[in-house]
Amino acid sequence: MKIKCPKCKENAELAPDFSFVKCGSCDLDMSYGEYIKFVAHNEATYSDILGDYAGSTEGQTAGSLDEWD
Repeated sequence: MKIKCPKCKENAELAPDFSFVKCGSCDLDMSYGEYIKFVAHNEATYSDILGDYAGSTEGQTAGSLDEWD
């Protein structure tokens, strides 16, 4: 499957079993989990994705992405 490379913004290849992401343009090669983390940390429009995996955040502030590592 084709997805957008988070480094060079060209087409990258996502393995059918979601095991890796590779880009021929910039030689990106990482696991899908690393790809998701990279995108969430580097693209503001996706940074709120991490909040979907937290427990209840009632009464808490959002914090920073560094706190999710």
